[in-house]
Amino acid sequence: MPTKYKILKNVLIWRYKYISERQFVYILSVLVGFLAGLGTFILKDFTFLIEELLEGKFIKEYHFSLYFIFPIIGLFLVYSIKKFIIKKEIGHGISTTLHSISKRNGIIERYKMFASLITAPLTVGFGGSAGLQGPAVSTGAALGSNVAQLFHMNAKTRMLLVGCATAGAMSSMFQAPIAAIIFAVEIFSLDLAFASLVPLLLASVSAVITSYFFVGTDVLFGFKLVDVFQVEDIPFYIILAFFTGIASVYFSKMYFAITHFFARFKSPFKKLIIGGIAIGIMLYLIPPLYGEGYGLINNLLNDDTAQALKDIPYNIDLQNVYMVVFMLLIIAIFKAIAMTTTFAAGGVGGIFIPTIFMGSALGNAIAKIINQLGFSVSESNFTLIGMTGLMAGVLHAPLTAIFLIAEITGGYELFVPLMLVAAISFAFTKYFISNSIYTVELAKRGELITHNKDKNVLMMMRIDKLIETNFKPITPEMTFGEMLKKSVAKSKRNIFPVLDEEKRFLGIVLLDDIRPMMFDQSQYEVTTVSNFMKSAPEIIFYNDTVEKVMQKFKESNAWNLPVVKNEKYVGFISKSKLLTAYRNKLIEVTS
Repeated sequence: MPTKYKILKNVLIWRYKYISERQFVYILSVLVGFLAGLGTFILKDFTFLIEELLEGKFIKEYHFSLYFIFPIIGLFLVYSIKKFIIKKEIGHGISTTLHSISKRNGIIERYKMFASLITAPLTVGFGGSAGLQGPAVSTGAALGSNVAQLFHMNAKTRMLLVGCATAGAMSSMFQAPIAAIIFAVEIFSLDLAFASLVPLLLASVSAVITSYFFVGTDVLFGFKLVDVFQVEDIPFYIILAFFTGIASVYFSKMYFAITHFFARFKSPFKKLIIGGIAIGIMLYLIPPLYGEGYGLINNLLNDDTAQALKDIPYNIDLQNVYMVVFMLLIIAIFKAIAMTTTFAAGGVGGIFIPTIFMGSALGNAIAKIINQLGFSVSESNFTLIGMTGLMAGVLHAPLTAIFLIAEITGGYELFVPLMLVAAISFAFTKYFISNSIYTVELAKRGELITHNKDKNVLMMMRIDKLIETNFKPITPEMTFGEMLKKSVAKSKRNIFPVLDEEKRFLGIVLLDDIRPMMFDQSQYEVTTVSNFMKSAPEIIFYNDTVEKVMQKFKESNAWNLPVVKNEKYVGFISKSKLLTAYRNKLIEVTS
């Protein structure tokens, strides 16, 4: 036995002797928080290093036309790494993590512990218009899952540690431990009971302390609240809320449209070329779209519009407010396009920061318009709350939006407008877009985890684990005597599937229906299966969700239903086995 396995075995034996399950989960949550924080630090530092090298040296010393070239180089490097080194698809961080929780019991492949650490900095550092939060979550979640697998934790604990790692990544990225916990609960629908709350707290604190250790108290947004909330500004905040709601719908629709457009191209290299050129053109014409865009956000928060727009390669009059507003709106509109094109072209990144970027530009532009009309509102506060509105709408995470913005900026005095704008923007967007960018594909496949425990349990169950195959098939041409000799006499079941020569399902024969004729030998040769076969009360298709299977049993009042895959018979699912499996999974998830 290799030395590392001996050490692990000794650790596990020691743990079983001296540490309770709950205490060990607390220890692992601290470990996972530390690893998530470390992974996030590496991700950020690697990205900033690339950005500083490219923007600080090449672009400034040579020509801003390199904004066109660098994104293409970055996407090509990411494409090469995925094709020749990783040789697997990385996926988008939060969406793939949600899928791992809902359909794989929190099991995440090992390569995802490092895949985003390499590819996301290359995407964003070379100018891809995306964020780092999604890759940080992907890395943290993979670390949490593999730590749980290493120590042989059960499915529920494994999923909890994935949530802890997610909170840790968020906490380390923004140094906002409270918002991180809310994010894990709101996005991943974690059960906020005491048993799960303590590990989340420990992981979040562990990650933020790790962040403090490496970068001190430096935060991504250097802003402290100066202007207090004025009650008379409420009507203007309501106006802002509706505009952020409209922008959130636009952001989501644009994401879906561009993603659908690029899905038509089967070749990843063709996507890279088309997307890379499109991103290059956008960055050449609108340089503030380069990378994550923290510079523009911080400058707008600090009322320094001139510095925020300094990279615009046009001779615009920054004293002309309407020209500034026009440029801010153009930047906001094209951020969604540039971000989605970055993903569609093969880049790796997140949507979290782009929503904040777009919200800051939109909020600042609206404040400038209001002030030009003769009123007086705080442009920095509107910038801040515009960020909240876009996050609440695009991400469908209003609580995360409220607490994150309040925590990272010290803007707790703005809780009233934060809550107002987040609520209106979320409700407005929800009316038009039922699922967020993170969850839309999962919702279509019926794999979206929610706070409904019954649905979650059904979703985590797999049809292939429920199928029984010990049924004796028969054909419609088979005589009654053949059926009794070859199938009935050898079967322990009271139902027989009728199949054709290509194994396609045609119907069923019930033992109860043929029992009166079984001893009438005159019928053995003159009667065939086709004389007494009948249709199944319902058919289960292999790609049905377990929730749908449960509904079919309820509507048909049957005890056994056939399963068909690509028109071919697979087996049967019995109601008793389904209910037993459901009860066992419920105990596993909730105990």
